Amino acid sequence: QVQLVESGGGLVQAGGSLRLSCVASGNIFSSIAMGWYRQAPGKQRELVAVVTSGGSTNYADSVKGRFTISRDNAKNTVYLQMNSLKPEDTAVYYCKADLIITGSGRMDYWGKGTLVTVSS
Repeated sequence: QVQLVESGGGLVQAGGSLRLSCVASGNIFSSIAMGWYRQAPGKQRELVAVVTSGGSTNYADSVKGRFTISRDNAKNTVYLQMNSLKPEDTAVYYCKADLIITGSGRMDYWGKGTLVTVSS
């Protein structure tokens, strides 16, 4: 059984910073990509940033230059450093992992989400 556990969300003033973490645990053979998505009230879930096991990254235009995604392959952990936060960054942030599971093959997993609230 695989679990993704996010942490680091909270309330911050505009211009502030937060760091999100997501740890994947279970019968993981390897990780292909890990990333962050977010869903604001009344909106669809959207990609924020993703990083592959080789270190390639991709960001939503709205966060480029402010957010940085990184990962620790040995720990199956992905981080999202969020700087210069804006009220429009307020959302539930979800971790997603594209994993190869021993005995099961390639599968996607989602965390339960962590709330980020940016006050103006």
